[in-house]
Amino acid sequence: MLDTAPLQDAYRALLDAAATVADADADADGPGPAAPNGEWDANQILAHVCLVGAATLAVLAGVAAGANTTYDNRIALDAWTIEQSIAHAGGSAGLRDRISAQAAALCALAGGAALSDAELATLVPARLLSNGTLLVDQPVPLHDIVTGLAEVELPGHTKQLLALLPGRAVAGAAR
Repeated sequence: MLDTAPLQDAYRALLDAAATVADADADADGPGPAAPNGEWDANQILAHVCLVGAATLAVLAGVAAGANTTYDNRIALDAWTIEQSIAHAGGSAGLRDRISAQAAALCALAGGAALSDAELATLVPARLLSNGTLLVDQPVPLHDIVTGLAEVELPGHTKQLLALLPGRAVAGAAR
């Protein structure tokens, strides 16, 4: 069984940051926090996180179902798909609700009795990109996909969201 406390904490921090940015947007006289050229705005970041969450849920469910599965985040980087996710969720509040539901589902599936330790050790062919750079192109234990979400992906996007606040700079924002 996987300890999902770090994943829960990472999701909570991301959702807190998203709410802070949304509040700053609502309080702003004129446009709220804007992304620097070439970076994502808050909704695009949240849509990306939703797409990554959905892909992670799919791979967990696939392994639980005994299916051959892969983990590939390229669709979560696609501009058209990101914009469709924003539209389907209805904007920032809907994206935050979706992320919250995905967090609960991921923690229940990864940390509950749905997956054994042997299943969490399953090697899953993975292809992960960030900002056009190939980071992973090899089989990865399912456990590492979940812990990578908690330790790298979500904290990176939390920092990226907070960098959108006035007076903050984007330093090496993950994409």
